[in-house]
Formats: sequence, C-alpha cells, structure tokens
Amino acid sequence: MLYKFRLRKNNNKRGQKWKRLLNYNALWMIFGRIFNKQWEQHLTTKGKSLRGPKAEMSIPEMMTISILFHQSNYRNFKHFYCSHVMIYLYKDFPTLISYSRFVYLLKNLFIPLFAYLLHNKGTITGVSFIDSTKIQVCHNKRIRRNKVFAKFAKMGKTGAGWFFGIKLHLIINEAGEILAFQLTPGNTSDVSVAEVLSQGITGNLYGDKGYISEKLGKKLMDKGLQLFTNLRSKMKNKFMNLRDKTLLRKRVIIETVNDQLKNISQIEHTRHRSVSNFLVNTLCGIATYMR
Repeated sequence: MLYKFRLRKNNNKRGQKWKRLLNYNALWMIFGRIFNKQWEQHLTTKGKSLRGPKAEMSIPEMMTISILFHQSNYRNFKHFYCSHVMIYLYKDFPTLISYSRFVYLLKNLFIPLFAYLLHNKGTITGVSFIDSTKIQVCHNKRIRRNKVFAKFAKMGKTGAGWFFGIKLHLIINEAGEILAFQLTPGNTSDVSVAEVLSQGITGNLYGDKGYISEKLGKKLMDKGLQLFTNLRSKMKNKFMNLRDKTLLRKRVIIETVNDQLKNISQIEHTRHRSVSNFLVNTLCGIATYMR
C-alpha cells in the first residue's frame, strides 16, 4: 500500500509540473489562433482557399505539443507523444490524433513557427556575435545510403573534421538573444552568409577567424556594422581598443547558445524521415530557446 501511495504522489507531482508548463505555453495557443485567422484572411484576399476538411487538431494545439517536447526530458518524440501526451495530457487536448497522423501534419507548422520567430527575435543593442554550427544528419559512413537529405545536405568541414549535413548560422546579442539565423548546406562558407544574415543589424559584430574578409568588412561598414575577428598566426596585428578586445574574447557566449540548441533543444539527431519535419524540429528548438 505504501508503494502505491508513493506512486500516486509522484504522478500528482508530475501532473502539477506539466500543468504549469501548459499554463506557460498558453502563449503559443494565443499566438497560433491569432496567426491562423490572419493567415486564412491572407489566403482569401489572394484568391486562394483552404479546400478539403479541416484537420482534427488545430495548429495552435500542435505547436504547443511540439514545444512541450523540446521543454521536456524526453529524447524521442514518439515516446513523448505515445507515453506522455496521450496518457497524461488527453484532457488538455481533447482532439488528440494518432502519432502517425500528427507526424504527417507537422509540415503545416513551418509557416506559423517561422512567423513567431520573426516576431520574437532579440533586441539590437549594438553588440552582436556571429557564428555557425554543424547539424550532422547521419554518420559519415552512411552518407551514400542517406536518401532523405541527398539533395539538401552537403559535405562540410569544421575544426572537429568532416561532416555531412546542414549549417546553422546565428547572430546573437550580448544577452544571448537570437537576432537572426539561417540554414544552409554544409559546404557553405561563413563569409558568404554574413552579409545577408546581418541585414538590419548595426553596431559591432564579433566573429571567429572564419569571417576574416576585407570585402565583407567594407560591405558591413557601409551598412553601419563594424566587424571584429581574431587574427591568423601570419597576419599583422591591428589596433583594437580594450573594450573590443574584451568583447572579442566574450564571443564564446555564442558557443553556449549552440550547445543549448543541440543538446537541450535537440535540433541535431539522425532520425529524420523528411526534410520538412527536420525544418519544423529545428524551428521548434529555436522557439523553445527564445521563449
């Protein structure tokens, strides 16, 4: 009897924890409903209509469940959905659908998630950090057998070696807030992305040696953004004041953001079965970090 009592007590604690998360994630429900109405009005004004029967679950509900997964300790979405959502959260989501149907409809979350990220990006403070991180989609020995990302992922190289996958480019401020992000194939150079990625950002931009380029520095300077990077061993020293030297050393803060996105928000794993669901998973991970 004592064992049963403890089990119920733990279940109550678990239920209270997820109730708090659901109350916190009411923001997703509100945003999703507002966006859904505006999106339908936009399609109607463009002469398009949403044909066919409506989905059983609404987009706000699906967004909430997807974000809850990235906030949980589960490492597998199927386990999270079948073993937790359908057992403990069925009262909060009365229109729950099967796991296979949910995964099929995930592609519908791309546009609302992207709109949310654009609406909630960080504040431009004049101090920004830029970096890129790899998202490996499979082991190097299985590259030829990977058909899901055959047309999208490419071979790239980082300080840790070669990889097959995607690059995530980020710009953050000194508080760790994401200002801009972009996904590119793994063989894309950091310099070629920096100009487009930094549009609308002013002040000082600090990056690693991968962003060393005189042309890039001049283009960014014309837009009101000064680029600071570390020097290679054979390069001549350039004058830099103490403040910029200190901030350049603090560039490591963006590595902590990359680590949280990949290890806590789980944007990197090799179980994807479609490119669309990979994109949705990445956006959900970034949205969870930006909450």
